[in-house]
Amino acid sequence: MQVKFIDEDIKYEGFQLSPHWIYKNFKIQGDATVAFIGECDVKLNEMVDIEDVINNEPIYSKLMLSFISEQFNIGLVEGVLRQRLMITTIKEVLEAHGIIVKRDGDDLFFNDKKLSVSIATKSATSVLIHTGLNIISSGAPVKASGLSEDIGLTDIKKFAHEVLDRYQKELYDIIQATTKVRGV
Repeated sequence: MQVKFIDEDIKYEGFQLSPHWIYKNFKIQGDATVAFIGECDVKLNEMVDIEDVINNEPIYSKLMLSFISEQFNIGLVEGVLRQRLMITTIKEVLEAHGIIVKRDGDDLFFNDKKLSVSIATKSATSVLIHTGLNIISSGAPVKASGLSEDIGLTDIKKFAHEVLDRYQKELYDIIQATTKVRGV
């Protein structure tokens, strides 16, 4: 798993959750997770989550920290497990900073307000995961909390690097664990 923080401001609109978007835009081939900061505005026609489409719930955040991951040679169930691993990793990094959040499935909450959005889907070639964390909560269409505005996290880029590094290490350790046992 390769990881990278992208320094440029990127507006997440949903179309980025597509096969080889990371490779085509950042020349990172294979399993990869990138993080970036920017506005998030996902209209219903770009939504992957059919439940959100049925409920007419587009996603918007004035400023969001987004993680996009593309992982090959796995099925959707494993992809969702890796999505949940990302959410749990974020929760652990926040808690290491003394910030207590609640996890419910693939969602994180701070003071009973939604901090995150996340989805995993399968393409013809890979599993794609998007996880976004509000930095600013005002203007969101739901009761939301934000990393800076509500939680007081000041160095979002450093936080993103901590999450990327821990997620990368966790996936590496999982693969390594499969190589040290004998079959029975």
